[in-house]
Amino acid sequence: MVRRILLGSQLRRLRESRGVTREAAGYSIRASESKISRMELGRVSFKARDVEDLLTLYGVVDGAERDALLSLAREANVTGWWHSYGDVLPGWFQTYVGLEGAASGIRSYEVQFVHGLLQTEEYVHAVVTRGQPEAPRGEVERRVALRLERQKLLVSERAPDFHVVLDEAALHRPYGGSKVMRGQLRHLIEISERPNVTLQVMPFDFGGHAGESGAFTMLSFPESDLPDVVYLEQLTSALYLDKRDEVAQYERAMERLHKDGLTPGRSRELLARLAQRA
Repeated sequence: MVRRILLGSQLRRLRESRGVTREAAGYSIRASESKISRMELGRVSFKARDVEDLLTLYGVVDGAERDALLSLAREANVTGWWHSYGDVLPGWFQTYVGLEGAASGIRSYEVQFVHGLLQTEEYVHAVVTRGQPEAPRGEVERRVALRLERQKLLVSERAPDFHVVLDEAALHRPYGGSKVMRGQLRHLIEISERPNVTLQVMPFDFGGHAGESGAFTMLSFPESDLPDVVYLEQLTSALYLDKRDEVAQYERAMERLHKDGLTPGRSRELLARLAQRA
């Protein structure tokens, strides 16, 4: 899924830079305008012939550039591990899990919860049961297992650089009772010592700040020609932004959150105080 999105994004930018309409692009591969739209959103599989024809239409003649995009097209049709959790994973979030797994850098601001990659198993269980109170036990356990599987990313050989800013509100909002919260706070202290993890807290006493619009995540990728993606989660869907001007606004907001939040050291001190009180 992630490769489909990245390839679709690349094809869209090439098409727009050449001033080609979706209708004309569709005609060139014997398809409809709507199929081009679905391809550019990463919602359909890619045929090598279609990609080759579109690259020719868009004037991509450099062999290395063509080969890179055709290789991405082949990879785009490979099924990710998360598809085995399709029974509890909505399609719009499958996209995010795929992007998360491919990212070399993840920057996030969270308000309501501790970030999913940093949650203890007990905290995950409390969050899932609160959010899905009618879900049968088996479904709850599947959802918990999925989140724990995602967390392996942070300790893998290709672990991304992960920089998270947690609003202090998330640290005071109890999930699962005081014992669970105490364990969660201690886990945050421990994992924040990892070299690829930077954790900051945005304290109450700072007042208004750059995260006023709510939680968001920015994903960066190792391929230099791939744009950053901003992820905005909603109750039943999500938005994926990759247009340069939109991403730039979130970039500025993230930089201000990093500047205005407590330093990693002071954040750990706050976490320690809260853990003692929990």
